[in-house]
Amino acid sequence: MTRITSCFTGIFFAAFLAACGAGETPSETAATTTPASENDIDLIVNGSHIVTMDEVGTIIENGAIAIDDGVILAVGSADEVTAKYSAAVTLDGERRIVMPGIVNGHSHAAMTLLRGVADDLALMDWLQNYIFPAEVEFVDAEFVRIGTELACWEMIRGGTTTFVDMYYYPDTIAQVVEDCGMRALISATVIDQRSPDAENADDGIRKGSGFIERWQNRNSRITPIFGPHANYTLNAGQLAATRDAAMKYGVPISIHLSESPFEVQNSQNTYGMTSIEHFESIGFFEGPTIAAHVVWPTQEEIPILAERRVGVIHNPTSNMKIASGIAPITEMLEAGVLVGLGTDGAASNNDLDMWEEMRLAAFLQKVDRMDPTAIPATTVLRMATSGGAAAIGLGDTIGSLEVGKRADLIQVAFEDVHHVPTYDVVSHLVYVSDEQDVASVIIDGKVVMLERKITSIDTERVAEEATALAARIQAALKERNEAN
Repeated sequence: MTRITSCFTGIFFAAFLAACGAGETPSETAATTTPASENDIDLIVNGSHIVTMDEVGTIIENGAIAIDDGVILAVGSADEVTAKYSAAVTLDGERRIVMPGIVNGHSHAAMTLLRGVADDLALMDWLQNYIFPAEVEFVDAEFVRIGTELACWEMIRGGTTTFVDMYYYPDTIAQVVEDCGMRALISATVIDQRSPDAENADDGIRKGSGFIERWQNRNSRITPIFGPHANYTLNAGQLAATRDAAMKYGVPISIHLSESPFEVQNSQNTYGMTSIEHFESIGFFEGPTIAAHVVWPTQEEIPILAERRVGVIHNPTSNMKIASGIAPITEMLEAGVLVGLGTDGAASNNDLDMWEEMRLAAFLQKVDRMDPTAIPATTVLRMATSGGAAAIGLGDTIGSLEVGKRADLIQVAFEDVHHVPTYDVVSHLVYVSDEQDVASVIIDGKVVMLERKITSIDTERVAEEATALAARIQAALKERNEAN
């Protein structure tokens, strides 16, 4: 059974993909086009199973999603949906699982270009002696453009439709996201040291404010926010000033929080209290906060996170690689804390594979608590979708397949050998599937990947540019090392 059959004309389908940001038309093997009619909608996506991730965990066998103007109009059986709607394009669902797009709640996208530049190091050694110096030397707007395009390519291929980013040159990041069709919360980084795009914290807040003014309400897929780095790279006054600026513009903050024993001890030494207690004492949690890592909260601090509705983003791979520790995710979930998943940057992961994060999030809690029932597959999948969306403040917009939400969804192929047999769809999504199983990706109702063909990024150009830039970085590092 073919996945695209032309019922009208290939020209119509090409035009549809062009509207979705396609650079070229894929071979006609994944969708059906139909003539225009008064009942036309943009798109119908079929699936052998529709994993909605709604509040009750509805799964629909042989289902379909009706989409128009970027919005989900209907979720139901394929017979019901196709009887009611006539779509310009229909994606076949044979041996496909349809689920919400994955939410990567913490990333440094452009750091794909620093993948593997410094490995097997403790966090502060890695940051202070390798990453911060490399960024000052090599990071500019071109670096960020190429690295972010490379990251978006990797994320789309793996089924990530939304990400929260913290890096430099946020205007450049936003332009890449706008062009490639992804959804993102993009942080203007604030740090009290010379960085690639600012002289100090005050300059970072000033430039970040300008970024927010330029991008706020410009594109519904892009949310400009502030990204103060951490409480060991900013003092209390600078943290409070960043929160004040965020409150002025009504935007969230993304920050590294309680990530390492060093951070917690530094806070104790500096303020006489742990990191989360200190943030609470200065009113930092008065506005929406996305907190990355949160590996070392105390039992007294977890209720603060729940009460303040702080969105905690768990980064299991990065936490393990840098030996930051095992976050008490089970305890936080039990306390009602909003918890999502993230990859962190590719320099400390070293990839942007959210399927790997799902598996490790489950396994870490099971072995840490010596309890195989800790964080079951359904909970982990929710952390990557609806729970992650809630943690970053987009729970009313994305994260589940429900009428009225934006149409961010993926088709996962269940045709490889590792899916034979399949007894439980959710179990297989978490414990078996990987990024290569993602077949098609729809963001805001637009097809950005069709049967593993990226339609919104010139991947050949990006690969060439990234390879050339990496060669220049490698040569410069070699020259510097030889000089030392």
